[in-house]
Amino acid sequence: MVEHQTAHLDGIFHALSDATRREMLHTLSQQERSVSELAAPFRMSLAAASKHIKVLERAGLVRRNVQGRTHMCRLSPEPLSAAQEWLRFYERFWNDRLDALDALLRAETAEPPPPVRKKGSPR
Repeated sequence: MVEHQTAHLDGIFHALSDATRREMLHTLSQQERSVSELAAPFRMSLAAASKHIKVLERAGLVRRNVQGRTHMCRLSPEPLSAAQEWLRFYERFWNDRLDALDALLRAETAEPPPPVRKKGSPR
């Protein structure tokens, strides 16, 4: 189970690691697009776009439907919830650490400063 979860997350984060693929996902969040429509903004060949889409498909983030000679792609956002859950752990971790730092800094500023000794006054 853990190995499957790790492999699944690896695929999601690998797919998200590329700016072109992230932009493709963003485009698909608006509506279904053909491979050529996804490739157009990047001035890449259909073969190059298809390779990016295959990475997104392996991660489960995109579904492709063939309609004649046209390959239509749509966003499948469900796998992003696994990535979000993994990231949420670290969000809580850092929020806890920053809250502790904030409390420490507030406690330090709330303490009265030590009395200032004047020159020549006894200790």
